[in-house]
Amino acid sequence: MLNAERQREMSRLIRERRRATVGELSQRFAVSPATVRRDLQLLTADGLIVRAHGGAVALERSAPEPPVVLRVVEHAEEKQRIGQATAALVHDGETIFLGSGTTTMAVAHALLHRTKLTVITNALNVATVLAEDPYIGVIVVGGLLRHSELSVVGHFTEMALAELHANKVIMGMRAISLEHGLTNDYLLETMTDRAILRSAPQVILVVDHTKFGAVSTALVAPITAAHTIVTDSATPADVVAELRRLGIQVIVAADQVQ
Repeated sequence: MLNAERQREMSRLIRERRRATVGELSQRFAVSPATVRRDLQLLTADGLIVRAHGGAVALERSAPEPPVVLRVVEHAEEKQRIGQATAALVHDGETIFLGSGTTTMAVAHALLHRTKLTVITNALNVATVLAEDPYIGVIVVGGLLRHSELSVVGHFTEMALAELHANKVIMGMRAISLEHGLTNDYLLETMTDRAILRSAPQVILVVDHTKFGAVSTALVAPITAAHTIVTDSATPADVVAELRRLGIQVIVAADQVQ
């Protein structure tokens, strides 16, 4: 089998099985592990797969998200646990930025009844949740309304963020890939997300397992822009291990919240 043909077959096999180890591929194609690793490196460079510890996983293109009001019920239990585990990382007296999305809304619910807390947000749904608690200061930045997300984005949002400083950023992300980093599917929001990342020295991503291994249209930042990732127990163990190897703190919410 020629190299190009073997690599095509290897890519197809990984897509079908969703993941494969170096040992499995070495046996399947009757080549050395070193050859498999070289093939996987080339396939990764071509954007066809994603390297993982001991092998590779299929690269999934992130499908368009439904509106935020429809996503509230998706993986609701996991998001609640992620929200509670993330709230435990926030200390009274801090100023945090809380981004848009349904998982960040779960964080907002978990923060209710805290004291001396200031929350900056560009998400109308997050602001509505926090409006229930008069002891939480809420700063809502302005900008262009993105109707499907109930969030504001764009130049005016970024100008406001340049004038504000938080202790921590807590935000979701459309897609996360070990190889391709943090990506989003809406360019205007992507630029705003970059400004959000610059607004605090500590970045916490709140993402359920469905966001890993996927790639969307526009790069927000390398994966190492995140200092902490809070996720659920369905996130593959090899992905968690690789994130930790990169120096990122990973909190699996099911291990933290009873």
